[in-house]
Amino acid sequence: MTPFAIAMPQRILFGRGEAQKAPALIAPFGKRGLIIHGASATRAQWLLDALAAQGIETLALPCATEPTLAILETTLAQARPFKPDWVAAIGGGAALDLGKALAALLPATTHPLDHLEVVGKGLPLQTPPLPFIALPTTAGTGAEATKNAVIGLPDHGRKVSLRDDRMLARLAIVDPALTDNTPRGTTLASGLDAITQVIEPYVSSKATPFTDALTAPAIPQGLHALKRLMETEDPQARDALAHVSLTGGIALANAGLGAVHGLAGVIGGLTPAPHGAICGALLAPILRLNRAKATGETARRLDEVFQHIAQSLGGAADRAPETLAAWARSAGLPSLTEQGLPASLHAETAKAALSSSSMKGNPVPLGVADLQQALRQAS
Repeated sequence: MTPFAIAMPQRILFGRGEAQKAPALIAPFGKRGLIIHGASATRAQWLLDALAAQGIETLALPCATEPTLAILETTLAQARPFKPDWVAAIGGGAALDLGKALAALLPATTHPLDHLEVVGKGLPLQTPPLPFIALPTTAGTGAEATKNAVIGLPDHGRKVSLRDDRMLARLAIVDPALTDNTPRGTTLASGLDAITQVIEPYVSSKATPFTDALTAPAIPQGLHALKRLMETEDPQARDALAHVSLTGGIALANAGLGAVHGLAGVIGGLTPAPHGAICGALLAPILRLNRAKATGETARRLDEVFQHIAQSLGGAADRAPETLAAWARSAGLPSLTEQGLPASLHAETAKAALSSSSMKGNPVPLGVADLQQALRQAS
């Protein structure tokens, strides 16, 4: 058996009601904490109040959009004088990424660009991060279980990662109740991201027996749950999708991703479109391209994915990518053109994507022409 390693949060709690344990579990990390939340502090207020009742002083800062380098630098400047002992993030993937980056960089004396991949120096952190605690309120990115934080650099037209094994959360609390009644459009986009993040590690060239055990059952689970949530609000489907999101985060941290995320990292730097919506639009075209070039075990795995799509959404297995694309469109997913990516940027996007770290996990080699084809089909 090929050797492999396992990277995951130090402690994970999963289940409805588990979030209520957060204050008591956070308290031992120290008396001063930074809380990163979404645009509004409303969904984090219960946690702030509970920590205050334990005599813990907190500074709450918002993450209103997907984090950029400018937002990261501004938030670092706001948080450093407070000198927190730990950082917690309660929100969607954007809030968790910003919180994770802050935990990594607050103790550092170096500039963020020293550590960002692709556009920066990509240097390892010189100082251990602060303890990071994650409480996701959407089911999509799996950021509670990953060892990287995605940061946008609009001036470079890219989204890139700050990455270090020590950035893994000390505590990840995945309470599906925090995702209940998420708006339909957000559920669709984030859900497609979660599904992409169990499919790509499953077919990845870096897949391991450990990640296979996680992702193989999660693919049909995610498809069925997301289809159900597009029909009605269903707590059991929320539970299932939250589990798939967590699974995807663990899997991608250990087996990598693929061309969907390779392209999405570039597109996310060129448009304000939500990451999950970009991935959702690209998933079907990339599946089709990969299958056309795949042989052997890779072809078998992709055929298995096709079968899961057909069983969940209907249609013939050999037409599964087309079925998935049509279903997502009918559920309200916008095309890449509608998300703000014009055809004039396809060549530039495809070329830039080849340097993405995510491309290293794609199961077959894809060139610029292949990626341009996927972009056309997603538009």
